[in-house]
Amino acid sequence: MPKKNNFEIPSSIIRTGKILQLFSNKLAANFAIKLFTTPPKFKTPEREEMMRKSAKNILVNIPSIQKDVNVYEYGFSKTKVLLVHGWAGRGTQLYEIADKLLENGMMVISFDLPAHGLSSGKTTNMLEAIATIEYLNEKFGPFEAAIGHSFGGISLSAALAKKTFINKLIIIGVESSNNKFLDLFVKKLKLKPKISELMKAQIRSKFKVDLESLAANTSSKKVTIPTLVVHDIEDYDADVSSAYKIRQNLSNGELLITNGLGHRRILREPKIIGKIIKFIKN
Repeated sequence: MPKKNNFEIPSSIIRTGKILQLFSNKLAANFAIKLFTTPPKFKTPEREEMMRKSAKNILVNIPSIQKDVNVYEYGFSKTKVLLVHGWAGRGTQLYEIADKLLENGMMVISFDLPAHGLSSGKTTNMLEAIATIEYLNEKFGPFEAAIGHSFGGISLSAALAKKTFINKLIIIGVESSNNKFLDLFVKKLKLKPKISELMKAQIRSKFKVDLESLAANTSSKKVTIPTLVVHDIEDYDADVSSAYKIRQNLSNGELLITNGLGHRRILREPKIIGKIIKFIKN
């Protein structure tokens, strides 16, 4: 059975990229980078509204990137857990997990990543996500644990590779290689593989960082705390092979493989949430 794509790029954008590519590979690469760093915004589903309304919403300025992020302070406890959503998501996306954390006597700090939800900006990147995580840890921590989904999990791992600031980490549906993710993005744009290489070079030049140095496959080698890697076999945004690669590089990791929950529904599965809670408490 062929794999389904959860994210499809509009044909008008694909046509624009191809036209630019005819004139200049550099122009096409610039266009692709702009798209790659601009998260699409979606309306908050009704199922997330209760957490959004119940939580204390706090607008926090992140000094190093000069952007405001909307923080959700949910519940009250000395035991705090940080939640980090994925690309094009929201701080309320992990609401089922947040509710269960509250039921188990823990407090949740979640937030809209820069250029997401109620936070400021139109573009963002992983360096901004890492800077946000680091600042929120200083302002709202210490945290007992952190849970990251997809892009959020990659960003958390990269932040923890620099400095350990939690006791336990849970990452869900994480792609192990940033280069692979970028290659797939260029393929979906129906541009030549050369464009992907140009994008990587431009990112190195502009941000003074190699994209793969921030990948979960790389950062997991430096993460020493107990880490639970959760992934579904039918995740078509990040192949399940990523979970095995990340686990191999962790010095203290556990693997939880599911079947039939995909990339996002896994965030709302009671049995999986129960195992995550148990992992944090034990």
